[in-house]
Amino acid sequence: MNLTKTCLIIFGLFLINCSKAQEVISLPAPTKIGGKPLMETLNERSSSRDFINEDITEQQLSDLLWAANGINREDKNKRTAPSSHNNQDIEIYITTSTGLFLYIAEEHGLIRLSEIDMRNIAGNQDFVKKASVNLIYVSDFDKLGKGSDESKLVTAATHCGFIGQNVYLYCASEGLISVFRAWINKDKIAKTLKLNPNQHVIYSQSVGLAKGK
Repeated sequence: MNLTKTCLIIFGLFLINCSKAQEVISLPAPTKIGGKPLMETLNERSSSRDFINEDITEQQLSDLLWAANGINREDKNKRTAPSSHNNQDIEIYITTSTGLFLYIAEEHGLIRLSEIDMRNIAGNQDFVKKASVNLIYVSDFDKLGKGSDESKLVTAATHCGFIGQNVYLYCASEGLISVFRAWINKDKIAKTLKLNPNQHVIYSQSVGLAKGK
């Protein structure tokens, strides 16, 4: 086999692997009806760290991500969480027992980035390793227009707050527990996720099942 043909085969395998890496894994359609009444859900919203090491269902993961920042007005490509000028700068990375993923709201699916259990990167507390899901909120500052990084950080943190509250309310309605966290190693996470300099880790949030439930 000559060198040119060998190179073409290697390049072809590379393209196949890249294609597989970017393949979107479809999630079940989110459940958009039912749940507890709003006032009851608000009354039960709380932070909890008492996780057990058990996975939530695929349907719960689908509903969780849609509630967090999914598209609820498809004709306008707008989300369940508001963002300034609809710039939608927040990307949600997910760590579970089955790997590392990126949520693609437009297709309501996941891109698998790794098959390794990386839940431990999402926070410094021991309970993070037990949570069914850790959501890592990353802001793309390029989508926030002009202004200082300081002002962009405030905007990104506000957007994360909206998303985090959506997650809290979903969990309260579904009987799951959650905690929103700032004690994270942002540099370690950014390196693991292979973020570019304009992508910034803002917060993380753990979701899962509680002992006795």
